[in-house]
Amino acid sequence: MEIFFQNLLTNVATPEMGKVVLFVCAILAATLLPLGSEPVLLALLAFYPDLLWPSLLVATLGNTLGGVIGWWMGYGAHHAIDKVRSRKANQSPANDSMSDRMHLRALQWLEKLGPKACLLSWLPGVGDPLCAVAGWLKMPLAACTFYMAIGKFLRYLLMTSLLLWVF
Repeated sequence: MEIFFQNLLTNVATPEMGKVVLFVCAILAATLLPLGSEPVLLALLAFYPDLLWPSLLVATLGNTLGGVIGWWMGYGAHHAIDKVRSRKANQSPANDSMSDRMHLRALQWLEKLGPKACLLSWLPGVGDPLCAVAGWLKMPLAACTFYMAIGKFLRYLLMTSLLLWVF
């Protein structure tokens, strides 16, 4: 594991490879994998402070692309579940548990907000699944992507500004 991190830091130390590593980490961080791209962004900026805006844009682009991947996963899961449900149409109806009602309320809230809910895709813990749920609900991909990008850019801008100011 030490060799992995040593290689990662070596690659971040060059501007070209640093942005590539940042882009890949930002994509992976937007999936359900427990990763963060902020340390890579800060490491890159520690080596090359003049790359602030290009780095923020690369991180935003990668993280938004990861959110779009999550959207497609939700969309695909919906289609797969629909196929399974259509095969099992003759089964008895499911019971109405409290968790089912809570899920239904959450879905109704998301449907009411529409693609604007993707502004919250930057939130830790709930942001990544939110993108998948947007796909599940078949919200328009272009609008979802637009709102994801805004939210993710503002998060990177705020976090980077705060961390650079503190450190």
